[in-house]
Amino acid sequence: QVQLVESGGGLVQPGGSLRLSCAASGFTFSTHDMRWYRQAPGRERELVAHVTSSGRITTYADSVKGRFTISRDNAKNTVYLQMNSLKPEDTAVYYCNAVRLTTGYEYWGQGTQVTVSS
Repeated sequence: QVQLVESGGGLVQPGGSLRLSCAASGFTFSTHDMRWYRQAPGRERELVAHVTSSGRITTYADSVKGRFTISRDNAKNTVYLQMNSLKPEDTAVYYCNAVRLTTGYEYWGQGTQVTVSS
């Protein structure tokens, strides 16, 4: 069955770094665009970063541009989110999402908690 399994979350001090990973299985990873979303308590889920199926094009929310980097390894069926210069407002549950743009069908991971606090 389809699985997206996030890892790498945790507690980090402001200014620190974390690298999230999302391991995919059960579908053809290389044909899907991949996205990272986040949801903070009391707030709507927001799109943080997007990478196309080939990995050639990436886009970011303005709030993370210059600090976060999304990448993917199609040989390992894994997408990453490198997060640098973390701020308390980055605290949220981060979700991995796979979407096939031709059909609109998508899959979600279970989420991983990121907490930025001193």
